[in-house]
Amino acid sequence: MTLGAVVVTYNRVAQLKVTLARLLAEEVDHIVVVDNASSDGTHAWLATQTDPRLKAVRLKDNTGGAGGFEAGMREMRDLFDPEWTVLMDDDARPASGALARFRTEAADLPIGTGVVAAAVFYPDGTLCEMNRPSRNPFWALGLFLQTLIKGNRAGFHLPDVAFAPDAAAHPIDIASFVGYFVHRDAAAQVGLPEGGLFIYGDDVLYSLRMRRAGVGMMLLPGVRFEHDCGTMGEGFIYRPLWKIYYHCRNGVSIARQAAGPIVFPAAMLWYIVLWARRGRYYTPSERRLYSKMMWMGLRHGLLRRRGQYEPAHLLAEQAKSG
Repeated sequence: MTLGAVVVTYNRVAQLKVTLARLLAEEVDHIVVVDNASSDGTHAWLATQTDPRLKAVRLKDNTGGAGGFEAGMREMRDLFDPEWTVLMDDDARPASGALARFRTEAADLPIGTGVVAAAVFYPDGTLCEMNRPSRNPFWALGLFLQTLIKGNRAGFHLPDVAFAPDAAAHPIDIASFVGYFVHRDAAAQVGLPEGGLFIYGDDVLYSLRMRRAGVGMMLLPGVRFEHDCGTMGEGFIYRPLWKIYYHCRNGVSIARQAAGPIVFPAAMLWYIVLWARRGRYYTPSERRLYSKMMWMGLRHGLLRRRGQYEPAHLLAEQAKSG
């Protein structure tokens, strides 16, 4: 097996140094680092690295995580074409021995498996909630009813017991781009992730595309990654607030892809209720701006807009509100 790793970075050179040191200590054949036009010395530091497995790509503009992963997978495919490629952010990295374990366990994957998700934890060993894989509740009546009853992510996300190191591999429909292994045949069939999303939802939409194409996805709980990120907290609070725009805009595409054309209107109403309820986790001074960002994202999502968008008047309002 040949195994490549794609790392997307933006202005976090300290985190990137830790991640690359961890990767270079693993059994990996190729590493592509996509520098999203960083201004913190990332480019200069990467230029000093001499490991022959490492290829650095500097983008002219910041294309967000989505654009970075699209560029990185294209570069990996065109230059090296490994059998498997694993994706991660600059603040995420494999636990010691994780890639060797993947090489071993990949041989026993069910036929047709084209995507594998690692189990992702914070540095303190607790499960990283934002990287918890899930099933699509719109594709199974039992999951759908369970989600309605529980009223939250617990209805369709995998339970904690699925992440025990000795737990069996588990079929999934959705995983995040942290410890996300893609087989070359699956990528050839489905194509590259959608870079125009900028941030948020690119991994969910790519996963759904894979599953709709008949590609199998599995969680391998014994393959572990660390994500040294800030926790989202209760209600998945985003800061700065402009990130809400992308969460909602790209969320429209997720609802459309997950539910299908017939159920999409009902699914969209469900999403709107969830997004509106999350506003209560913000301070009173932030809620008005949250609502504006949410509705602008919803409108642009329905119009299928892509790319980076900065609503200047809302950003100015955010600055005034502190």
